[in-house]
Amino acid sequence: MKSIITTLLCLFAFVATAEAQHSSNNNPDAIVGNYLTDRGGSKSKVRVTKNSDGTYDAQVYWVENPYGKDGKKRKDEKNPDKALRNVDVDQIVIVKGLQYDAKEKRWAGAKIYDPTKGIRVNATAEFETADKLKLRGTIMGVGVTLYWTRIKE
Repeated sequence: MKSIITTLLCLFAFVATAEAQHSSNNNPDAIVGNYLTDRGGSKSKVRVTKNSDGTYDAQVYWVENPYGKDGKKRKDEKNPDKALRNVDVDQIVIVKGLQYDAKEKRWAGAKIYDPTKGIRVNATAEFETADKLKLRGTIMGVGVTLYWTRIKE
């Protein structure tokens, strides 16, 4: 009897997780919100917003270590756009113009910017769970997967 209850609870949890992922990926605006990211031990917070044209942008609004060794706020020094190299690290726009693809049930059609390398790569995003956004950045077939965790603030 105990194993039947355990099995049923596990099945319920699996179905609930699958349903949450399914519903998040079916709602274009589900991506809007605040997320915590951790890339190689460097934590930051990102806010995804919806633009008037229906696309989505993601901008950093907090970084764990915003100051350099000189005590000054770090800048986006590696940005290929020289006009943006003076932007504070806690204000960098890392995705601009992400579009929801209803057929694929994910967001795509934009580039994600990696300020640690100063490069932009093709981006896709989809929810793995209701609060875990999976982002995939690829360039010439090579890619990196990142996970952003939704936070309530």
